Amino acid sequence: MMRTAIFSLTLVAVAAGIGGYWAGQTGMTVALVQHTLGLLSSTPVPSDWAAATEMPATTSSISLDPRHVLYWRDPDGRPIYSATPRKTEDGRDFAPVHDDVAGATPQAAVATDDAAASAKRIRFYRNPMGLPDTSPVPKKDSMGMDYIPVYDGPEEELGVVTVSPGRLQRTGVRSELVSRRIVGRPLRVPGVVKLDERMVSVVTTRADAFVEEVSDVTTGSAVRRGQPLVRLYSPEMATAGAQFVIELKSGGAARSGGAGLKLRNLGVPEAAIAEMERTGKVPPSMTWTAPRDGLVLERAAVEGMMTEAGDVLFRLADVSHVWVIADIPERELGSLRLGSTAKITFRGLPGRTFDGRVDLVYPQVTPETRTVKVRIGIENLDGLLLPDMYAGVEIESGAGGAVVAVPNDAILDTGSRQVVILDRGQGRFEPRPVELGVRGTDLTEVAKGIEEGDRVVTGANFLIDAESNIKAALSALDPKTDAPAPAAEARP
Repeated sequence: MMRTAIFSLTLVAVAAGIGGYWAGQTGMTVALVQHTLGLLSSTPVPSDWAAATEMPATTSSISLDPRHVLYWRDPDGRPIYSATPRKTEDGRDFAPVHDDVAGATPQAAVATDDAAASAKRIRFYRNPMGLPDTSPVPKKDSMGMDYIPVYDGPEEELGVVTVSPGRLQRTGVRSELVSRRIVGRPLRVPGVVKLDERMVSVVTTRADAFVEEVSDVTTGSAVRRGQPLVRLYSPEMATAGAQFVIELKSGGAARSGGAGLKLRNLGVPEAAIAEMERTGKVPPSMTWTAPRDGLVLERAAVEGMMTEAGDVLFRLADVSHVWVIADIPERELGSLRLGSTAKITFRGLPGRTFDGRVDLVYPQVTPETRTVKVRIGIENLDGLLLPDMYAGVEIESGAGGAVVAVPNDAILDTGSRQVVILDRGQGRFEPRPVELGVRGTDLTEVAKGIEEGDRVVTGANFLIDAESNIKAALSALDPKTDAPAPAAEARP
């Protein structure tokens, strides 16, 4: 009986050793080992023997590591990884990375790609912060960061950044085709209403005269073309009229002769000349009429006064067409063009909008305000717009015709230059410096750098910058950095 017990205990011990080794190699759980040992130790053992030997609970003390190894990384922390165990050049083992490590990437494809990249030939090492500095040997920057290796192969082409499809999906990168579009934006400036200088007239005489009668019109009154304004007596005109009548009675060609020509040179109205031809008499006074429809801006004629040649008796203006003079900042002159459409509003006329076009840019800059005045002609058929009214002007400025343009969000402004990111497909992006033209509300003209049909990134640009180290690719655009820089001594 004693021999049977000793044999059973020996068998249990051997099984425990074999089970522990097997569990360590295969990842068997502790519970399964305990169950196996329990089955093997089902042979009864004398209680006095068990107490005397005081056998420890070997099965409960087995230590197993249930973690799964994802991949192996360089022991010095360099960006070199492997899908299988490997050693460094100096014989040290790569460190395993388990699945419970924060930030570990469980995708086997990532580790496989990294291992394949590490097997390629390294051309040189570039600065991790994107500075134009390379080295033919591994080194660290001033902050202790390792330089990043650049490998052979088209996927590591200088100036092109590759982003994995998963990261593209998470960051929400958007792109669109470059096309020719009209770039424009509203330019909002103040303005003021002015009379159209071409539609202002004055009533005057070309000889000394006496005012006998003035029509019942005042400043601000509306008059019609041909409406009587003032009746004058002029000795010089009366003398010319008498000579004209004499020539008529003598059978001469009075109208085309010297007397008729003198009357017209003195500005005598045609109605008065026709009356002298019909009656053969010189009227004692002559009536001056309104030369156009409009408003009376000035009334200087007074009954009984004497007026000299050239004195203004009335000033009239046709207000059916007026100007709006707007002040444009000097910096906006490049985006302004003749013929641009404009919309004008007035505080005194809420809900009303008047349309016009820029027909003149005045050739001078106001020194005090650094602005340039532009003239916009608008119709005022109902006469609501009055001279010197303030106006709000919105001028459509821009390139005019269709140009190569991209959305404003597609442009990355580094301060010293402007860059767009070209989408070359399959997660590959290329930064491209551009020269900009007119900037509109939603679009910006690209004068040089890209062509119609290219695809540019319009969303999540800054995320590509952060995730893919765009700054390092930008440094590759400099011709001086196309090849590795002269060998720099690596710091220990």
